[in-house]
Amino acid sequence: MPVTTSAYASDALPGETVDAVVIGGGAAGLNGALMLARSRRSVVVIDSGAPRNAPAEAMHGFIVLDGTPPSEILKRGREQVRQYGGRVVFGQVASAEHAAPSTEGDLRFTVTLADGRSVTARRVLVATGLRDVLPDVPGLAEHWGHSVVHCPYCHGWEVRDEPIGILATGPPSVHHALLFRQLTDDLVYFTRGTELDEDTRARFAARHIRIVDTSVQEVINSEDGGIAGVRMADGTFVARRVLAVATQMRARTEGLDGLKLPMEDLPDNMGRRFASGLAGTTEVPGVWVAGNATDLTAQVGASAAAGALAGSHINALLATADTDAALAAAEGEITTA
Repeated sequence: MPVTTSAYASDALPGETVDAVVIGGGAAGLNGALMLARSRRSVVVIDSGAPRNAPAEAMHGFIVLDGTPPSEILKRGREQVRQYGGRVVFGQVASAEHAAPSTEGDLRFTVTLADGRSVTARRVLVATGLRDVLPDVPGLAEHWGHSVVHCPYCHGWEVRDEPIGILATGPPSVHHALLFRQLTDDLVYFTRGTELDEDTRARFAARHIRIVDTSVQEVINSEDGGIAGVRMADGTFVARRVLAVATQMRARTEGLDGLKLPMEDLPDNMGRRFASGLAGTTEVPGVWVAGNATDLTAQVGASAAAGALAGSHINALLATADTDAALAAAEGEITTA
């Protein structure tokens, strides 16, 4: 359910090879680019303009920036990357693939946009984020990011003391319920065909969490444009002002098949991510991943930190590659002298 932000002034793609291309203009991508640009690396951010948190009115849980609209954070981030010479290009990646190495053997990648433009880079940072997949319940998706929430740390304070319903999607929803119980005394758990053992039912009863096993038919709107509650398959109505759902989270992979990045599924059908190691390294030399594309549960602060770490790691390895090339050139000059 991507929401596209308003287009902004886009930089031109450079004709020469750049040190790094960052695919994704969210917190992870922009912070990675910032670290690279501040190290005097030539860096280009490719931003499709569809951040995961676009529907949200504000970002929470990140000190100093708590309560700031997501669009404002990204706007400031783009300005700061550009302040150090980085470029931010509004566009959709159509393909990213390996290219012929330089004459010195250094890696090269070509990233091509949907409009046919392309750029060549020595290294690639993938920070494409993820896509939330909601249960197929009529009326649910239109309230996503407002009356339908997923993260108790991102939205919990704003929905405190409201009548909240948990729409179960699998085993993770049990823990989800316990987290939201901290925020309200009025919590209903809709099992939606998922299994609850007797121990879990006893634990829910101890915390006064009401369990509804009847199937959910649809979400009913309120007169103020929010949620009034849910209609059940037997025709009964359960009043709720907020619905919380543990979405299936899937890393955005569009246009990236050519990189052949390994992926892995998370347990309990939680989602699918790019596999990564220390500092966002991958099994593909020259390619890093950061943010929600590899850490599906990371909030904005954690994603930004991961982008910074990946950016600094890329710069460190580029510094080694530059030194190796300089040494080889110096030795070649001595040999031919």
